[in-house]
Amino acid sequence: MKQLFTIKLYLLALLSVLISSVAHGQEVTKKQTPNTIEELRIAILQVLEETGAPAAGIALVDKRGPVWVEGLGMADREKAIPANEETMFRIGSSSKIFVALAILKLQEQGKLSLKDKVRDLVPEIEFTNPWEATNPILVEHLLEHTTGWDDIHLPEITHNDPGTTLKEGLDFHPHSRTSKWVPGTRMAYANSGPAVAAYIVEKVSGQTYEDYIRKNFFAPMGAETMTYFLSEDYKQKGATLYKEGRPNDYWHLITRPSGAINASPKDMAKMLQLFINRGKANGNQLVSESSLERMKSPSTTSGAKAGLKYGYGLGLYTSDYNGYTYYKHGGSVGAGKSDFSYLPEYGIGYSVQTNSDNTAAIRKIGTLIREYQTSQLPRPVAAVPTISKSGVIIKPVTGYYEQVNPVKQLPFKLPSLLPERIWSERDTIYNQFPAHFGQIVKFVPVGEGLYHNLETGRPDFIVVHDPLEGEVLELAGVESGTVTLAPVNGTIVFGRIAMFILWALFILQAFLSLPFWLYRFWKGKIPGGANVLVRIWPLIPVGFIMVAAVFLAFGAMEGKIYLADPSFISVSVMLATIAFFAAAVFAVVMAIRYRNKGIKKAVYIPATFLSVLHLLVALYFLWYGVIGLRTWA
Repeated sequence: MKQLFTIKLYLLALLSVLISSVAHGQEVTKKQTPNTIEELRIAILQVLEETGAPAAGIALVDKRGPVWVEGLGMADREKAIPANEETMFRIGSSSKIFVALAILKLQEQGKLSLKDKVRDLVPEIEFTNPWEATNPILVEHLLEHTTGWDDIHLPEITHNDPGTTLKEGLDFHPHSRTSKWVPGTRMAYANSGPAVAAYIVEKVSGQTYEDYIRKNFFAPMGAETMTYFLSEDYKQKGATLYKEGRPNDYWHLITRPSGAINASPKDMAKMLQLFINRGKANGNQLVSESSLERMKSPSTTSGAKAGLKYGYGLGLYTSDYNGYTYYKHGGSVGAGKSDFSYLPEYGIGYSVQTNSDNTAAIRKIGTLIREYQTSQLPRPVAAVPTISKSGVIIKPVTGYYEQVNPVKQLPFKLPSLLPERIWSERDTIYNQFPAHFGQIVKFVPVGEGLYHNLETGRPDFIVVHDPLEGEVLELAGVESGTVTLAPVNGTIVFGRIAMFILWALFILQAFLSLPFWLYRFWKGKIPGGANVLVRIWPLIPVGFIMVAAVFLAFGAMEGKIYLADPSFISVSVMLATIAFFAAAVFAVVMAIRYRNKGIKKAVYIPATFLSVLHLLVALYFLWYGVIGLRTWA
């Protein structure tokens, strides 16, 4: 499953800030282009060696069939088992493609519609939508990740029972399924959405979801070993997954339809052929061409409704590479990663699977394959935008912006410290992230509020109205979906940055001064009482926030099981954040109480200033849900 756990804390224990980012371009590995399959094979083996990834499953397909299908490297290092075309890898969130296929097939048969209300189809599935009366959650919202739900929470992530049914999995922890914004306006990746859609497949078809997919897709495709379970085939042919170089146990997902498929490169080649052959497999039309077209087309975000054609559709999303638009889905489950990508206009595609948590490996291999495939294609005609000449060009407000559609897996989400910057010069719009430091991307208007990206050559930026935020910007081209940006006051932006920088600097100053204070106190040059306390009280909050950060990091590194339930680790995180807030309040109270105790200004003023900063940061954390954090909620 993709992006299952991203801890993003502002806990600036001596400048430790983790900042979320929005990427608007694709990194390209600048190496010599492979011109033959053998050159490509050698280049991929070099990537495996450089990154330490044990193995990769590769499938390249064109309209005539498989071009190259092979397993490279070692499926199991300890047993010295090499990978081959039948080695089974875990494809993670690429599994979501089949949820969309199933829903679309049932729609073709007249058994449901993408426009059906989820509440009407499965009233027994718990979810909360404050706008249900006016903006109900529809089936297509589940597949396009526009429900406004969180991604699955830690208790769902760590649940590891192979006997759990899909309904039991959805009933286990429904708290993540609460809409944070009006459904059908913004996109945010949520693994439970496709899982609910899969349950709809079960209810409508009268079969378990896995049986439905096997009978209607796996078997007709000829994918003999493809499975959602720890099957006998997988036990015999499955690649051992390696996390940080160590073998990992099999992970039974609570939301199997969203990410549990195990497949060989041979099977992935057949999956690619289904799409390249426009829904046909072995002479049978499994789904219509129109259904596959719908999979490529986002339609439910505010931007998509206004004309934005790129982003996350139904189980597929757009990915630009040097002007070529791939349709793809990536995946990550445990230490298994996958990349399913194809170019429908050219009738080619590829699949990459690895058995390592090394993200660089699959990214570099995917780039090599794209370079190889596209180097043999006619260069795409440079998209020269026709600049809108309509009477009114809708321009975004000049200023600073921050993301308002974040993916959440913990009960809080801190905004990025660094905003984006948008400004215009004549008809050209400039977008820069991070503001004042990052790469600048230029856009020109091609329609009412729609802008052409001069870097990707596509119209993938639009000004739209959000029912909660007002005027916002929606940008496509971001890996796996779109980003929604809302204006933010510049004073707030730089005030927030200044607060955290000053907080870190004064903490650093206090700790660097501590050895000298202790030495002078030992020599009797600093009297006791207030002169000692004034040096101690600002350090107490630092201790608590560092304890919270350390326990949180430890819990994450140990597979998150200690954070998914009340445990010594998770309860310590909660108590340490509360203690940080209490200590911050105490420090300010002490600063006020000791203001007339004859303490030197050179000592009192920095201590008081740090105490005030502690309180400001504590209030900021309180506002965003960090104080009293229950990671298991």
